[in-house]
Amino acid sequence: MNEGPPAYNIEEERVAILAAFKGLLRSIKDRSREDTKRIRKAFDLAIDAHKDIRRKSGELYIWHPISVARICAEEMGLDTTAVVCALLHDTVEDTYITLEDIEDAFGLKVRRIIDGLTKIPDVFDDNASVQAENFRKMILTISDDFRVVLIKLADRLHNMRTLSSMKSEKQLKIASETKFLYAPLAHRFGFYTVKTELEDLSLKYCEPEAYQEIVAKLKSTQDVRARFIRRFTAPIKEELHQQGYHIDIKARTKSIASIWKKMQTKDIPFEEVFDVFAIRIIVDTPQENEKSDCWRIYSIVTDFYQPSPERLRDWISTPRANGYESLHTTVMSPQGKWVEVQIRTKRMDEIAEKGLAAHYKYKEDKNDESKFDRWIAEVRDLLDNPDANALDFINEFRLNLFNDEIYVFTPKGELRVLPTGSTILDFAYDIHTDIGDRCIGAKVNNRLMPLSYQLQNGDQLEIITSPKQKPNEEWLRFVVSARARQKIRSSLNEERKLIAQDGKEILERKLKQFNLKMGSENITFLEKYFGLGSATELYFRIAKGKIDVNKIREIEDKHGLLQLAKKEAYTIKKTKKSKEDKDKSIDAKKDILYIGEDFKGIDYQMAQCCNPIPGDRVFGFITINQGIKIHRSDCPNAIHLMSKYAYRTVKAIWTSEKMVERMASIRLVGIDQIGLVNRLTEIISKENKVNMKGIHFETNDGTFEGRVDVMVFDTEHLELLLQKFAEIEGIQRVTRWVDDNESMY
Repeated sequence: MNEGPPAYNIEEERVAILAAFKGLLRSIKDRSREDTKRIRKAFDLAIDAHKDIRRKSGELYIWHPISVARICAEEMGLDTTAVVCALLHDTVEDTYITLEDIEDAFGLKVRRIIDGLTKIPDVFDDNASVQAENFRKMILTISDDFRVVLIKLADRLHNMRTLSSMKSEKQLKIASETKFLYAPLAHRFGFYTVKTELEDLSLKYCEPEAYQEIVAKLKSTQDVRARFIRRFTAPIKEELHQQGYHIDIKARTKSIASIWKKMQTKDIPFEEVFDVFAIRIIVDTPQENEKSDCWRIYSIVTDFYQPSPERLRDWISTPRANGYESLHTTVMSPQGKWVEVQIRTKRMDEIAEKGLAAHYKYKEDKNDESKFDRWIAEVRDLLDNPDANALDFINEFRLNLFNDEIYVFTPKGELRVLPTGSTILDFAYDIHTDIGDRCIGAKVNNRLMPLSYQLQNGDQLEIITSPKQKPNEEWLRFVVSARARQKIRSSLNEERKLIAQDGKEILERKLKQFNLKMGSENITFLEKYFGLGSATELYFRIAKGKIDVNKIREIEDKHGLLQLAKKEAYTIKKTKKSKEDKDKSIDAKKDILYIGEDFKGIDYQMAQCCNPIPGDRVFGFITINQGIKIHRSDCPNAIHLMSKYAYRTVKAIWTSEKMVERMASIRLVGIDQIGLVNRLTEIISKENKVNMKGIHFETNDGTFEGRVDVMVFDTEHLELLLQKFAEIEGIQRVTRWVDDNESMY
């Protein structure tokens, strides 16, 4: 018997929604009667537009825009216009409401913000990504109105908070995209609380076992931490109160994602992460006394506890690009533990918590260009490049999101902030594009240095130029700033286009000679035949003589060019097809690849970067010319693939009809002992009847690290082997090996 749709109490839902709206109004500080009218008008329009529509969880859709608006007001401190736009952000995309309707009711400013929040149509080809295009469209509006990005962050945060109602493969794609793009974006805008929550929620769905393990360990050590913090802060608090400071001391536990990242990068267990928490001292003091009071409090803290000179970070004298200001130090406690102490004022803390909105609230001179404004100008430079596709834009844009910074000076003493690892060339392009294009070196602290010299904090530079100099491909290998990379690529592309034009004319003449058309089908086929990504690249190689155009006659004589063009192995391009072609194409949204069975005549293989085996959560990735590669969901490359190329991923499921051995790699770390390798091979060959494909060990000062490649049937088989290895005396850590350097495509 089929169950009918669930019953909903409409009256209870109506009362609850009105209560939520009143809660939203209460969260908006300093609103006028006119503000209340505008918000009510937006709420009424949203209710009418989304009526009877429900989310995957079953709740009415209107809860989502109300929740997003509440995040904007309460957690980000945004204004009435942002709240209005948050309530309306999905109306144009999902309902009968048009942008013209929005403009008529709320004006041009609101229309532009809603337009920036509305996704582009779901149409793409081999070289485009819907996610990338939508992200680029949103970023386009930064220079016009940064509220677009902030509302989008609030929208993404609420979606992540309610992600549990989605299917697992959808959870993985959304979480991957969030970690790859939106968490770094929140970081750059200074919303550390939003960034932290987005990272934690992404980890919850991308690495569920690791997430739950860290949550459990944080909970089990909570009481011990609380007692330690009370004892540590007591003398500091007493002394500061005696000296007349109005302070608030908080203990901030390190985010789950940060703990996991440190465990991975340092290759240590949870118990060895020393900075699980930090102490934050917030002082209420006038702005003119901020710097002196923070350093005075630092002096008091270090009177009680010995500081580590290497761990002092002064972001008060030189704030970060997103406006973050704070004084950080790490001190040794009487119990022998290092503790991070952050010292800041109430104003600085609000900027740290509410990012850009608070930054502009406290900005005294509205015409003063901050480092954040300079970053916006760099983003505008990236968007001004007409040749960059959306994926290239995202790659360059991300370079500007998470980089640490160094501080260098011009000959006249002007301070310039650049990403860590920047070279002379990055500095030259930061000054001006023409200076970068003609740069041949620089005097760094009065010493002549080459273009590739990596800048250090405090360096002073005088750029040397030559009118004969011009950018070359080699420059892209050592520049790190997005601005420099984009400007170099732009110059190279211009030169490349001129050369490609010659190649196009050569090809056109040759095709005419062979009595073949210069049509798009033939050009597309030639691109794929020679393994190239674009027609420009094809023409360029022909002009450079890297492709012999006479080979085209050999292809035509042997197979017939047009016939070959119709025999593509697979397609993900959404174009009109015949029924036969359509059956052979892949629908990434609906198709499921059952590993062990034929999949539309398309080859698939296990990715060497993560070597998936039965039992692993996996997905298929459609490569350009290697069929489909099966990756583990926790593969180091999974975040990158799912966030940028979700349209090329296919759901994959293991079939258990026949047992097939597959290779898995195991990483071992421990104390070097005589006979240890012999014991390992004994376990592999005798106790578990496992075939070993390879073994490699390196020793250093009594410790060793090794890799063993074995053939196993599934994750259960592998887990049994890992447990056996862990029991060997001298073995300290046994994990599965992954290689994120292997080609993904």
